Amino acid sequence: MSSTEYTLDKIDRKILSALRQNGRLTVAQLSEEVGLSSSPCWTRLKRLETLKIIDGYTANINPKAIGINELFFIEITLERHDDEILEQFSQTLADIPEVIEAHLVTGDYDYLVKVAVKDAEHYEKFLRKKLYSIQGIRHTRSIFALRPLKLENTADLMLID
Repeated sequence: MSSTEYTLDKIDRKILSALRQNGRLTVAQLSEEVGLSSSPCWTRLKRLETLKIIDGYTANINPKAIGINELFFIEITLERHDDEILEQFSQTLADIPEVIEAHLVTGDYDYLVKVAVKDAEHYEKFLRKKLYSIQGIRHTRSIFALRPLKLENTADLMLID
């Protein structure tokens, strides 16, 4: 059975929601939180992991605490759109540490890229030394993020009843 064939029930959603709030819950704590005994909770948890509905566990790191103070969004248009160019460009973006998200999009631009940097000087260096050294870029437009208004994981939307 694949994750696309599996239908989440209310208990599964409770488990996912609880883990989104605190991924370090023990099975005992999780079972108490969702109203199951430990054994059935563990079984459901393992099934959610096996089906890749739970795709891993991470720590949320405060960017400012490690010196990352600025976010930029960059709209990028490529010169050409053949498969080889798109694949090469995508891989190059994935290898740049400052790039924290990159999306192939529809509309006037080909990519929307989210970049995290220390400051404006770091951003300029990123543009000159990394982004603009990638072959095939026709046009870019940068947007500076003033502050986040809401930060949610897209998976959270699926947990809404």
